[in-house]
Amino acid sequence: MSAGTAPLNWQQRLARWWAEFSLQTKLLAAATLVVSLVMAGICFFALNGIQADVRMSDTRFARDLGLLLSANVTPLVAEGNDRELAAVAERFWKSSRSLRYIFFADPDGVIYLGIPISGSSGSSSELLLSRRLELPADLARRPQNPLIRQHLSPDGQVTDVFVPLVAGDRYLGVLALGINPNEAALASAALSREVTVAVFISIWVLVILGAVFNALTITQPVKELLRGVRSIASGDFEARIALPVGGELGELLEGFNDMASQLEAYNEANIEELTAAQVKQQSLIATMADGALLLDAEGRVVLVNPTARRLFRWEGRKLEGALVGDELPEVLALELQTPLETLLSGERDSSDVRCSFGEPARTLRIVLQSVRDVSGESLKGIAVTVQDLTREVELNAAQSRFISNVSHELRTPLFNIKSYVETLHDLGDQLSEEDRKEFLAIANAETDRLTRLVNDVLDLSRLESDRSWSMEPVELRPAMEQTLRNYRLNAQDKGVELSLEVDEQLPRVRGNWDLLLQVFDNLVGNGLKFTASGGRLMLRAYPWPDTCLIDPSTEASGDSPTCALTAPLPRLRVEIADTGSGISREDQQRIFERFYRVENAVHTEVGTGLGLSIVRGILEKHGTQVRMASELGVGTTFWFDLPLEQADDSELQLEVERASRSPELI
Repeated sequence: MSAGTAPLNWQQRLARWWAEFSLQTKLLAAATLVVSLVMAGICFFALNGIQADVRMSDTRFARDLGLLLSANVTPLVAEGNDRELAAVAERFWKSSRSLRYIFFADPDGVIYLGIPISGSSGSSSELLLSRRLELPADLARRPQNPLIRQHLSPDGQVTDVFVPLVAGDRYLGVLALGINPNEAALASAALSREVTVAVFISIWVLVILGAVFNALTITQPVKELLRGVRSIASGDFEARIALPVGGELGELLEGFNDMASQLEAYNEANIEELTAAQVKQQSLIATMADGALLLDAEGRVVLVNPTARRLFRWEGRKLEGALVGDELPEVLALELQTPLETLLSGERDSSDVRCSFGEPARTLRIVLQSVRDVSGESLKGIAVTVQDLTREVELNAAQSRFISNVSHELRTPLFNIKSYVETLHDLGDQLSEEDRKEFLAIANAETDRLTRLVNDVLDLSRLESDRSWSMEPVELRPAMEQTLRNYRLNAQDKGVELSLEVDEQLPRVRGNWDLLLQVFDNLVGNGLKFTASGGRLMLRAYPWPDTCLIDPSTEASGDSPTCALTAPLPRLRVEIADTGSGISREDQQRIFERFYRVENAVHTEVGTGLGLSIVRGILEKHGTQVRMASELGVGTTFWFDLPLEQADDSELQLEVERASRSPELI
C-alpha cells in the first residue's frame, strides 16, 4: 500500500471481496441465503406455534383444575371448617401429580392455609411465593375467570392459578394452585421441536449439497465452457474441455470440442492462405517499379517498398510507426500536407500531386488513395503510389528539343535551296553563267546537307527502335582501312596526316560490319573536321585488358611476360585520336546529345549534331560505350571496347542491356 493511499475500512474490503466473485456465484450465494432465511423463518414460526400450544394446554388444564377444586372447597370456606378444608385440600394434592402447591388466602390476600406447608407454620419454603398475595381488585367479580400466569422457578416452569372463592354475594378469598407443566405435552413439544429443527437442518443441508452438486455437475462445466469460449474468441483455437460429464452437458462439451477442432483446422488453412497471399503481396510491392507506401488512419507509416526508400533516400531507416510528414523532405511534406489532411478527414478519397525536389531535380507524381472497410464507412489507411517521372520529363524535353532541332535543321537547307532555285527561276536570264553555276552548287550542297540530316535522323531512329541487329565475326582492320581511304583525299586537301596503328594479326570481334563502318566514318569525319592543317589523326586497335597474345613458339619462363584471360568477355580496344582544337569541359558534358554541335560556339564548321549520338547508339547495340578524353589546343581521343569473336552470346546480350540502361558517360 502506498503512502498516499488511505486504508480500506471493513465495508470497502467486504465490497471488494464480494466484487471478486462471478455473477453466477453471487446468484448461487443469494439463493442459498434466501432459502436459509425462509427455512429459518418457517422453523421459528413452527417452534413458536408448538410453544403456544403447550402453554395453552397447560393454561386450560390449570383453569379446569382450579375451578374443580374451588367448587369443592367453597362451602367449607364459607362455613369456616378449616380442618375439613385442609383434609380435602390434602387429598386433592395427593391425588394429582401435577400440583406443586395449594394456598388459601382470605379476602385481604393473607395466606392462612397452604399445602404442602401451612401458611401459619412460620416455616419458609422455596415454593411459597409470598405471605400475602397481591391480586387484581376485580378478581372477586369474575369467579369463573380465574387469573392464570406462569413463572420460572428453580425447579422449572410453574403455572399459577388464582380462583376467587365466592359464596352467593360474599367474597371468601382466593384459592391459589401451583401446577407443573404437562409432561406429555412437554415431551410432545420437545419431540415436535426436535423434529422441526431436524427438518430445517436437513433441508438446509440439502440446499448446500444441491449448491455443491450444482457447482460440481453444472456450474463447473459451464465455467469451463465459458473459459473455452473466451479462449476461442481470443484466437486460441487449441482450447479443449476435458470433463467426465454425461448427459446433455457432456454432449454440449463434446460439441464444443468438435467445433474448436474444426475452427483450428480452418484457422490453419486460412493462416496458410493469408501467409501465402501476404508473401505474394509483399513480393509484388517489393518488386514494383513505382514507389509504394501504406499509411494507417493517423498518417503513420505501415509499409514502404524498396523503390520508395530509394526515391526518398530512406535506405536503412526504420520508418514503421513514424508520421510520414516528419520523414519526407521538407518540400514534399509541404506539398502533401493539404492533400493528406483532406484524405485523413474523409473529405476526399483520392488525390494526385506532381512535384519536384532534390539536386539534381527529380519529378515525382504522388497518388494518394483512401483504403476503407467493406462498408466504406471507416477509414483504414491510405495507399500512396510514387512514380518517378524524371526520365519521362527528360524524354519529353528531349523530344521537344529534337523536333525543334530537326525542324530548324530541315528548314535551313530547305530555305537555302528554295531561295537559290527561286533566284535561278526568276532571274535566270539576268545571271551570268558563273552565278548560275555558283547558285546550283550551293543548292546541291544544301541538298547533300539535307540528305545527310535525313539519313542521320533515320539512322538514329533505327538505333533507338527495338530492331535486333545481327552480330557476327568481323575483321576490324579492313573496316578501318576503308574508312581512311574514304577520307584520304579530304585529309590531303586539308594537310592532315592519317595513320593506322593496328597489328596484322588483330583478332576478330563480334559485331555488325555496316554499323561499325558508320562508327569509324562518323568519328574520323568528326576528328578531321576539327583538326587544322599540319595535324594528325590516328586509328589504333589492340586487345585490352582481357587477353594477351604471345608467340606459341616462346616458352614461358620465370622472367618472360605472361598473361591470362581475366574476364569472361574478352575485349578489343579501338581508339580514334586527333590533334585538333579539342573540346572544353562544358561541351564534353553534352557532346553526345542530339543536335548539339561544338561549332555552334566557334562558328567554324557545320554539321547535323547527330553523329556522336549515332555512334553512342551503335556501340550500345554492341554492349559497350564510347568514352572520350579531350583538352583544348591538344586534341581529342575517342575509345571503346568491342567483344572478341569467342565472347559468350548470353554475356554479350547482358552487356547490351546494361549499356542501354547506363547513364551517358563521357
